Parts: sequence; structure tokens; C-alpha cells
Amino acid sequence: MDAEAQDSFREFVENRSSALLKTAVLLTGGDRHAAEDLLQNALIKAADRWHRIDEPEAYVRQILYRQQVSRWRLKWRRRELTVAEPPETGADPDTAYAAELRLLMRGALARLTARQRTVLVLRYFEDLPEADVARILGCSVGTVRSTAHRSLARLRALAPELAALGHRTENARSQPSRDFSPVEVR
Repeated sequence: MDAEAQDSFREFVENRSSALLKTAVLLTGGDRHAAEDLLQNALIKAADRWHRIDEPEAYVRQILYRQQVSRWRLKWRRRELTVAEPPETGADPDTAYAAELRLLMRGALARLTARQRTVLVLRYFEDLPEADVARILGCSVGTVRSTAHRSLARLRALAPELAALGHRTENARSQPSRDFSPVEVR
């Protein structure tokens, strides 16, 4: 890689790695270490082909998705369950609410299968159309739809506490004077 390409790659990593890491964390079910490994491997693959890449972020995201698909296709699966560290307690109720929501969502996503989690992340977090998700995962649009439907149903069954938080968010929207406000999970 020449000096110009190295500078371009370094700038891309500095500017986009945090957003890419968030996606990787969701893909791995909240396992930050696995997400860092996933992102690092994707960036290594992208660096090898950097001079031929037109859309770097799309290319790296595609690598992330495909690597995660490869992971859950492996016969050997990790039996280790990792949990997030408890957040620091703060005086701001919005911060506490956001932390509680993030922890519940990560825990709930971690209880889904890797395929279900990947479909939900691509479809709802990345906001990709069903056709794009199907193309990325190498399956039909119908498979994406049914997997998303079953995954959401399983998520509701595994984590009913998310519904209580959803009511809290709806109440916050209808009552602007409340201490809690809706937060985006990212």
C-alpha cells in the first residue's frame, strides 16, 4: 500500500471505526471483545484491497456481516456467556434509563441465535431493506421476513421487561414534563 492509500485508510479507521464497532457489538450479541475481533479482521481484509474499494464503509460492513454469518455457520460454538459491566450510577435519570435500556437490549439480543440477531441488526439497526438483507445473507426475501418475524416474537418472549420500558418511553412522549425521555438504542 502506498503512502497516500495508507493515509486514506488511517483516516477512514479514525472517522468510522466507532460506528462500525457499534454494529459489530450488536452482531455479536453484546460481546465487545468478539466485536473488536470481528471489526479488526474486517479492517485487515479491507486494507489488503484498499486501492480497489469504491465505497469503503459499505465494503467493511459487508465483510462484518459475512464474517458473522460464517461464525454462526461453524459447527463449533462458544459456550462462554459474557455479560456487560454494570454502568456507573449517575444522577441523571436519562442516563440511567438509557443504560438500562442498552443493557436489557444487549442481553435480549445475546439470547437470540446468531442468525436471528444478524437479521434484526441488519433490518432494524442498520435499517436495510429486506432485499439487501437477503442479498447480504445469501437467502430469499421471504426467509428474511419470516426470520425477522420469528426473531421479534422470540425477543418479546425472552425479554418481556423490554415491553415495560417501551411503555415508559410512550409515557415520556405523551408527558413531556416527565424525567424520562425516549432514547435511541445504539
